[in-house]
Amino acid sequence: MRIIKYPLFSLVNNHLIDYPTPLNIHYAWNFGFLSAICLIVQIVTGIFLAMHYTPHVDLAFASVEHIMRDVNFGWLLRYIHANGASMFFIVVYIHIFRGLYFGSYVKPKHIVWVLGIAILLLMIITAFIGYVLPWGQMSLWGATVITNLVSAIPLVGDTIVSWLWGGFSVDNATLNRFFSLHYLLPFLIAAASLLHITILHQDGSGNPLGVETNIDKIAMFPYFIVKDLLGLTFLFIFFANFVYFFPNLLGHSDNYIEANPMVTPAHIVPEWYFLPFYAILRSIPHKLGGVIAMIFSILILAFLPWIHSTEIRSSRFRPIYKFFFWVFISCSLLLGWIGGMPVEDPYILIGQILSIYYFLYFIFFIPFLGKIEKYLLNRVS
Repeated sequence: MRIIKYPLFSLVNNHLIDYPTPLNIHYAWNFGFLSAICLIVQIVTGIFLAMHYTPHVDLAFASVEHIMRDVNFGWLLRYIHANGASMFFIVVYIHIFRGLYFGSYVKPKHIVWVLGIAILLLMIITAFIGYVLPWGQMSLWGATVITNLVSAIPLVGDTIVSWLWGGFSVDNATLNRFFSLHYLLPFLIAAASLLHITILHQDGSGNPLGVETNIDKIAMFPYFIVKDLLGLTFLFIFFANFVYFFPNLLGHSDNYIEANPMVTPAHIVPEWYFLPFYAILRSIPHKLGGVIAMIFSILILAFLPWIHSTEIRSSRFRPIYKFFFWVFISCSLLLGWIGGMPVEDPYILIGQILSIYYFLYFIFFIPFLGKIEKYLLNRVS
């Protein structure tokens, strides 16, 4: 067709219509598409919210209330944006767990995987600074606690904290720069996501069997586009239940109290999607050690292409690894629960045990389990 000669139509055709897709991929492969939709929703709602938001410590909380009460459908925009962040993280976490299960980090997909982890880091930063913008109690004190962690860096830590704050405490300068970054970073995430998709489509998508092949593939449209749309329908139903019936379930009630630097909340916690990493941070009884462990718990994902020890990608053919994988999933969920609990026994001890398993999974099981499986297979054969 002559229309495909135009660059834009050719791009759409190559990546969404005629793109060769493995026949056997299932609904676990929907979450990349769903992540893109969540990102678009966040960018669009964020642009409209920014039109009415005032990044000033004396006006920020009131401007959020103005959006909720006076702007036409402002309540809907804010609830979509606030709960959309949770939907985005749910979809991305499932996307990552699927990659762990089916070995999506193995070469030649390693660049795609590392870029995906970079996107996750950008998401975490964007979500954290966005949590500060409503300027409620949890916004102020969450920002104070998390930014203070940087002071654990020897020699330059205090200087970096003052630079982040723009002063000597979390104040107006902090709110202004956080608002600017929160507006900018989603576009950087979008650019990284486009690059992520482009590199993925250059080598082709993986499949549940973990076998690279140029046969047994069909065009993405209409078969897999329809499958993606069905997944999107279920996501929107799930999303709508939170927006319309439980809009504040995933947030913290203290954030409906205006920020007051003279009153400290009884229990300072981040948003739920940070809780597993927050639990790891709290499990280390040394400030700098806790910060290093928390950062390493994310960055270690980027090293998987070089530390794994098996040529078999899919866990379908690795029953021993499959067991440890599901234990890891349980461990991650329990760490999220521990992150929201008070810093007291027995939660401290449970968090430390879970943190040890979390790192063992990446430092021991992934590097050595493949060799053990290969040895046992040779013994059987």
